[in-house]
Amino acid sequence: MAEELKGKVALVAGATRGAGRGIAVALGAGGATVYVTGRSTRERRSEYDRPETLEDTADLVTEAGGRGIAVPADHLVPEQVRALVERIDREQGRLDILVNDIWGGEKLFEWDAPVWEHDLDNGLRLLRLAIDTHAITSHHALPLLLRRPGGLVVEVTDGTADYNRDHYRVGFFYDLAKSAVLRMAFALSHELGPRGATAVALTPGWLRSEIMLEEFGVREDNWRDALERVTHFAISETPRYVGRAVAALAADPDVSRHNGASLSSGGLAREYGFTDLDGSRPDAWRYLVEVQDAGKPADVTGYR
Repeated sequence: MAEELKGKVALVAGATRGAGRGIAVALGAGGATVYVTGRSTRERRSEYDRPETLEDTADLVTEAGGRGIAVPADHLVPEQVRALVERIDREQGRLDILVNDIWGGEKLFEWDAPVWEHDLDNGLRLLRLAIDTHAITSHHALPLLLRRPGGLVVEVTDGTADYNRDHYRVGFFYDLAKSAVLRMAFALSHELGPRGATAVALTPGWLRSEIMLEEFGVREDNWRDALERVTHFAISETPRYVGRAVAALAADPDVSRHNGASLSSGGLAREYGFTDLDGSRPDAWRYLVEVQDAGKPADVTGYR
């Protein structure tokens, strides 16, 4: 993928950690200039109160071969997003790739709590962080992206359209948030397609994010120790895997054939031939249906 994205300008909204960071770094590995945004900086932590910072992500993008530019921004504040896009326009004069990865809801949802028992303030904030931020960012960024033909918008969610249609996802607010992002990509495809751009929804599989590794008490170098606790974690993937999925889409001159589609990192790995960092190709959403949800013992043979 080296140099395939040289000259391209990307905005990864929500890139401090997790999938956003993995996507930003993969785009950098392709040679892109990548603006990375979020609320956690070296000088100030967000409500997450975690050590990962936006500046660290930008440095990783540059180390990978691109140019990382950190811009602190709260995507719930339209004025900040407008200023961000104006800066990109002023400095680059173009935007080729928009990745809407803003989330921020890990500490807000309650597993299996019905809507009448779930904390209402937390649920409503989750929806604002998951939905309003994407809408605000698209509103301000898309005019710049549409200035040149061939732009790509990636709405990052959890679950494919088929899977989320048939499965209850965690709880009312979480389910609604992730399904709404899928629908955003579908709606954007109808608005962008006739104007020469492409919009897709993309989900990673079971992501070995910083937060997930910490939850299991492991690191990336010993993540398999977590299988003693949850055997199906064997299908998990690094954030760079979904990053490589975005980079493959961005480098595809015929990406418009995916307009409006719901895609997964595992599915795109089969199509484009990339792998995760360990050389495997985990296909989590097929595994979930055929193995985990089917009540079968954990066995990733044929799924990674």
